[in-house]
Amino acid sequence: MDSVNYTNFRKKLKEYMTQVNDDSEPLIVTNKDSNNDIVVLSKDDYDSMNETMRILSNPPLMDKIRRGDAQFSKNKGTQHNLIDSEEM
Repeated sequence: MDSVNYTNFRKKLKEYMTQVNDDSEPLIVTNKDSNNDIVVLSKDDYDSMNETMRILSNPPLMDKIRRGDAQFSKNKGTQHNLIDSEEM
């Protein structure tokens, strides 16, 4: 993860925003007081992280995922065709 000090970040804000979005890599923005450091990440990465946290914090859903993973590992999975919305 790259880092940049606050002054340089401010001077090249657009460039750093483009970099974060293009590379999908968070950027640490440092300050004189390390308690004020921040991490900049793209909205897509932020949304993905939040969705992952929602899934991980949902015990019934995680149980289903674990059961499916166990079935798949034992080659007991079943393949299904996707439903075409035009056929509905």
